[in-house]
Amino acid sequence: MKDFGLDIWGDDNFIIKDGQILLNYANQPSLLEITKEIRTKGYKGPILLRFPHLIKKQIDTLFATFQEARESFAYQGSFYAVFPLKVNQFPNFVDSLMEVSKPYNYGLEAGSKAELIIAMSQTPIGAPITVNGFKDKEMIALCFITAKMGHFITVTIEGLGELETIIEVAKEFNSTQESFVAPQIGMRIRLHSSGVGAWAKSGGYSSKFGLTSTELLEGYDLLSNNGLLEHFSMIHFHIGSQMSEISALKKALREAGNIYADLKNRGASSLRAINIGGGLAVEYAQHSYAVERNYSLKEFANDVIFLMQEIAKSKGVPQPDIFTESGRYIAASHSVLIAPVLELFSQEYHQKSLRLKEQNPPLVQELYDLFNSLSHTNAHEYLHDALDHLESLFTLFDLGYIDLEDKSNTEILVNLIIKKAIVLLKDEDSKELKRLQNRIQEKYLVNFSVFQSLPDFWGLSQNFPIMPLDRLDIKPNRPASIWDITCDSDGAIEFNPKLPLYLHDIDVTQEEYFLGFFLTGAYQEVLGMKHNLFTHPTEVVVSFDKEGNRELKNIIEAQNLLDILDDLDYNTNKIDKQLKFTIESSNVLTHEGKIDILGKLYLYLSENSYLKTIQATKESL
Repeated sequence: MKDFGLDIWGDDNFIIKDGQILLNYANQPSLLEITKEIRTKGYKGPILLRFPHLIKKQIDTLFATFQEARESFAYQGSFYAVFPLKVNQFPNFVDSLMEVSKPYNYGLEAGSKAELIIAMSQTPIGAPITVNGFKDKEMIALCFITAKMGHFITVTIEGLGELETIIEVAKEFNSTQESFVAPQIGMRIRLHSSGVGAWAKSGGYSSKFGLTSTELLEGYDLLSNNGLLEHFSMIHFHIGSQMSEISALKKALREAGNIYADLKNRGASSLRAINIGGGLAVEYAQHSYAVERNYSLKEFANDVIFLMQEIAKSKGVPQPDIFTESGRYIAASHSVLIAPVLELFSQEYHQKSLRLKEQNPPLVQELYDLFNSLSHTNAHEYLHDALDHLESLFTLFDLGYIDLEDKSNTEILVNLIIKKAIVLLKDEDSKELKRLQNRIQEKYLVNFSVFQSLPDFWGLSQNFPIMPLDRLDIKPNRPASIWDITCDSDGAIEFNPKLPLYLHDIDVTQEEYFLGFFLTGAYQEVLGMKHNLFTHPTEVVVSFDKEGNRELKNIIEAQNLLDILDDLDYNTNKIDKQLKFTIESSNVLTHEGKIDILGKLYLYLSENSYLKTIQATKESL
């Protein structure tokens, strides 16, 4: 059975049974069953499934692992966590996140004014809010409003200019005789240490954010001279998303821990926390030799707690509270994109497509004979003969000795011979067979947009686990290239021999074939672009009651065509009137014909951009 690396990336969230992939939760429904139920409600095209229980699982595991580490080392500081909203701001996700995290006093991190409004309205009083990124006076004023609302908010300073603005706003907000209220203040430090991988530039002296050692000391003096030192409670660092090696974190922790201790000994009595940012990696690999992460969550937590404790003890300062802002770890696994395959582009290589003549060129006739007499015992020999004939016949065509029909027959027959040989030799695992499989890569046209749903693949070559929802008891033998439905050649996941994906040989005119794209819950939705005006797919929250029965909730259908145009600031009323006027002014259509055309037009305008079908026999795709 082909498990598509499920034991590497799946984290026991899914299992394979009776040839289908099942959710390993409650009554273990199959993803295919859930997909078909949604489609019976009239929702077509790609579907994004959200599973709140997987969000809860990640939060439970994060807090439990850090609690275990604190108990193991008798650590005196507390542990806090916030979710960085930049990872996924969609309300169906955020609402689920805040609901399942209530027992932990879990908070939110904001990096813009709009995100801060979400944090202000969604975070329970007492749960932490952190504010990162560049800020103007208006955003800092919003932070003061948040503090006056009673929230536990910390504003992270990215530059000395922001600190000067905080001092100015503090005076304006506390100009009356009321008690002084201000947010907690953190300072982001620009460490010498940097991360590794695609996001390594988030750390190091050349990073976009943070204060140098000189600026940190100047900031300390500014706080002290303006009566705000008692609000300085946190130092913050971040060495990059998807941290693949633990050594980078250890180095950063030592540097940050010593900065914390030095500031404490300098007189920063209110400083009590170190925010280690995000970076906790997710395992996306489907092949054991391509594993991306070299550490476990337990090792991660133990290293943080042990190193902070060691430095605090050696420098004679209190052990700091630990804040994390891990977003990818919390969000990635909670969603699965399901999309139907519309067409296989090499299916023109069928025996029915042959155009054999009464008198064929000798090598073409020999290819036909090889195909008909191919067996397990002669498969290797006949394969070699067929490939040799292919080159010879192509040379004959270039020289003008055979015609286009002969060339077409050559291509079809060689493809059929390779396919038949692969089936006959399916139990072998030879290099030659793999080479032949790669030679006849199948192009699967899938009803989704790479740019909208997997932007990190397009922009950063980040691979995501991909697998069919069923037929998992049948060994797939087709090297797969996945094409999306955009009119852009970059909208494809090409077959990679080093990280091969094999799918099944199917006839989509006779049966449906769905692919699942996993670990898509972090960044992909908010970074998705409307290339060709394909928008966010239909999303569905899949929850379960105490008896394990599933419920499909909060269905948000993909935008229809007019809504898409309205988002781009087109005057849709003007478009509507122009289309209607053009049809009604037609001198070709009858009155009944105009009514019919208008009805069809408005029906199509109410649909989304994703394809319904390109197969006449399969209207449901």
